[in-house]
Amino acid sequence: MQVLWMVVGAFLFATMGMCIKYAAPYFNTAEIVFYRGLIGMLVLWLLSASQGVSLKTAHPWMHTWRSLVGVTAMGCWFYAITQMPLASAMTLNYMSSIWIAVFLLAGALWSLHPKSGKPRQALNTPLIATILIGFAGVVLMLQPSFAQEESAAAFIGLASGLLSALAYMQVVSLSRIGEPESRTVFFFGLGCTLVGLIASCVTGFSQWPGWEAAWWLIPIGLLAAGGQLCMTRSYASAKTARGTLVVANLQYSGIVFAGLYSLFLFNDRLGWEGWLGMTLIVVSGIAATIFRARGAAAAPAKP
Repeated sequence: MQVLWMVVGAFLFATMGMCIKYAAPYFNTAEIVFYRGLIGMLVLWLLSASQGVSLKTAHPWMHTWRSLVGVTAMGCWFYAITQMPLASAMTLNYMSSIWIAVFLLAGALWSLHPKSGKPRQALNTPLIATILIGFAGVVLMLQPSFAQEESAAAFIGLASGLLSALAYMQVVSLSRIGEPESRTVFFFGLGCTLVGLIASCVTGFSQWPGWEAAWWLIPIGLLAAGGQLCMTRSYASAKTARGTLVVANLQYSGIVFAGLYSLFLFNDRLGWEGWLGMTLIVVSGIAATIFRARGAAAAPAKP
């Protein structure tokens, strides 16, 4: 069942990206972040109330940092979606697994320094190869974007994946100290609402286009909340290490859904370089997840 939850969650996030594409001509990125956060926050508030989960937290600063990093990542991602082919923006955001592998490699390299004060860690050669393949895929995928003068959006989309990796690590930290997922997601929605509102006051609100166009804002918030809940349920249902590994890799099915939307709804043309680059990124992301899981399993237990 956890497999189905993850595929559904990936589909909902890809569909959210499609809705952002349709809303982009009428609302700027800051407004989309604001409405996404407001609607998602209300959904999580109702869900938490129905489950009897208190939204009061003893770790407000951890939630604040997670929200700031997460909202920045999401804003970069949303902007990339509005400026690039949906499949490309989706793939860049899903590079978080590769970025986490980069962080692990950086930690291993730092442990080799005499002044690090940390136990020396062996360099994971397969993980290094995986990272190199992933960034080779980035170069291939971004070539069409540079040719179409989308370089700024491409780098912002790349930053969204990096920041998403940092946000993911903070979510793991919150989970380890016992924070319920619904509370974490609620505070993230609150952060989106506040940051989006402040940014919208700076950039200015768009002229109201009427409900015929504004209806796209509602599914953005609902799909985002639904996607997060499905992925949370998927990980919670995976009771074994192998099951967790399977669902972690199935998140990349969202790129497949986004690719279909790109082809059939937006007539995006990425060229063979773009599709090959996306494939390399997906393969390296899956491999990075596997190598990280093996490394964690092989690590000696702490006394």
